[in-house]
Amino acid sequence: MTYHDVLDDLNPQHRALRAQIPDVYEGFGALSKAAFKDGAVPTKFKELMAVAIGVVHGCDGCIASHARAAVKAGATKEEAAETIGVAILMMGGPATIYGARAYDAFCEFADAEKEAAG
Repeated sequence: MTYHDVLDDLNPQHRALRAQIPDVYEGFGALSKAAFKDGAVPTKFKELMAVAIGVVHGCDGCIASHARAAVKAGATKEEAAETIGVAILMMGGPATIYGARAYDAFCEFADAEKEAAG
């Protein structure tokens, strides 16, 4: 399974839940848009922080979503690797598992973006 597949698998689940609680999803969407807005901290770094949090919490959906967004925001594989390194420092051994998954996800999206561009 690829991280593209992870997101594809989650999309119908999100749509079904969003249909039941649209106000919650609307509020979460607004919060997300505000939090990831480019500002004093560039969006790519905010997305990399979210990848690190996904690593710490062992959330493949978070990792996939934010790895894709970090690539789109211009983050590099080196920046992703170093950010994941901090997550490993802060979380220890379990983060080495999800850290490796996160780096794989980032590389998958980065390689797909590179292939699409040229």
